[in-house]
Parts: sequence; C-alpha cells; structure tokens
Amino acid sequence: MSTAFARNIGLASAALFASSATLVCCVLPAVMVALGAGAALAGLITAVPQLVWMSEHKPWVFGIAALLLGVAGLALWHARRLPCPVDPVAARACTRLRRVSAVLYIVAVLAFCTGAAFAFLLPWLVNLL
Repeated sequence: MSTAFARNIGLASAALFASSATLVCCVLPAVMVALGAGAALAGLITAVPQLVWMSEHKPWVFGIAALLLGVAGLALWHARRLPCPVDPVAARACTRLRRVSAVLYIVAVLAFCTGAAFAFLLPWLVNLL
C-alpha cells in the first residue's frame, strides 16, 4: 500500500470526524427539538456537557473542520494522478483506496454542509421571517 494513499485515507477520515462534530454540535440538537425530544436533549446534554461547549464555539468547530476538509481535499487532488503499482493485487488495492478516500471525503463535505446549514443558514433565515 502506498504511503500517499494511506495518508489520504487518514486525512479523509480526520475530515469526516471533524465534520461529524459539526453535525453533533448543531444538527442533533435542532432535530431533537423539532421532533419534540427536548427532554431527551436535556438528558443528553447532562450526560455529555461538551455538546454545550461545541455549540458555544461553533466558529472554531466549523473552522477546524473546514481546515481539515481543505487539507484532505488538496491531498486527494494531488494524489489523483499518482501511479498505482504494476502488481495486479497492489493495483486493485490502490484503486480501492482511492475510491474509499473519495467517498469518505464526499461524505465529510456533505456532513459539513448540513451542519453549516443548521448552524448558520437556518438561524439567519428564521431571523428574516
């Protein structure tokens, strides 16, 4: 397995983890309240008080996630033209790692966009109404 491809899957996974934090900080509370699960949300915040910190520091959470997404995107862009090994087994593994990295990155970007919509766009739209 090539070091560049292993690094890319690691970067894509880190970006996915950071983007998941945006979902937990902003989407989860909004969805729970919208579904009438405010008491469950209160219990969740009691059990995991870090959710309050994440919600209070949204710009930092989203900034770090955006930075990780940018780094992962640049690494994937750079590695897109790197040659795969000649050995058929290694070539299949290389192709699979490229695909997995790309899928992880796309999922991370979608998670980031969903979190950003709930954290910044929807409150702004509600204030307009």
